[in-house]
Amino acid sequence: MLKQFLCRAALLGFALVPQLAAAGEIPAAIKAEGVLKLSINATYPPMEYKDPETNAFMGLDIELVDALAAKLGLKVERTDGVFAQLIPALSTGRTAFILSGITDTPQRRETMDFVNYMRAGAMFYTLTSSSLKDPSELCGKKVATIRSTTYPGQIKDWSDQNCVAAGKAAIEVVGTESSPDARLQLKQGRADAAVQGGETIPFTSKQEGGIYRVIGKPLTTVYYGAAFRKTDVAFRDAIADALQELINDGTYAKIFAKWELTDSTLPAIMINSEPRK
Repeated sequence: MLKQFLCRAALLGFALVPQLAAAGEIPAAIKAEGVLKLSINATYPPMEYKDPETNAFMGLDIELVDALAAKLGLKVERTDGVFAQLIPALSTGRTAFILSGITDTPQRRETMDFVNYMRAGAMFYTLTSSSLKDPSELCGKKVATIRSTTYPGQIKDWSDQNCVAAGKAAIEVVGTESSPDARLQLKQGRADAAVQGGETIPFTSKQEGGIYRVIGKPLTTVYYGAAFRKTDVAFRDAIADALQELINDGTYAKIFAKWELTDSTLPAIMINSEPRK
């Protein structure tokens, strides 16, 4: 009886080997080509943007993915486009995954999995010349932000809780295609304030001569993540493993320090905003 049990256990163990080997695997097609083809939205410094002199891609996400690819023995090919097209590019296979300042949310998690690598949070900001001092002064005013992100919903939630509930007029959201568009609305006086990731505002302001300042505290605390199709679990885990190696060997910390975002680092990579199991 014992011998029969051990034989069955051994056979079961062998049956599990292919499943174990499949965990944390780069897709065969990507291995064969040796290239990660990624769609990005290079309008969000310091996460990703184009150097105005060389037109080369720059930013924290760019350097992180380059280090990740080097760890995996792959090259990176990037295609720049609008933020609204990143998720369709993922669903149709035009991008291997998304790592371009995308926030992990419960709604997005219904169709995608996220490998979280950074803490973030949306913030109100305005021109340094503006008289606005407190977020409560934004009730009844216009706030610009990218319409295809989570920011319009976050602004509405904040407005409902802090303006409408207090008997004040709601904030009017001005939807734009990109962060530069939102800032243009602000500079042209078509919006009183704007919203984008708080981690990006100091860098953006420095780039444009110190013309912006934040108002109040972050609306939320969320996580940026590399987004994957739900069917790409092994690929997701392989990227998570490689990113964790970058944390362990110090590369991750150096990249975040270079872009002055050490406060946004995570002690360990997470999956779908939860610690890895």
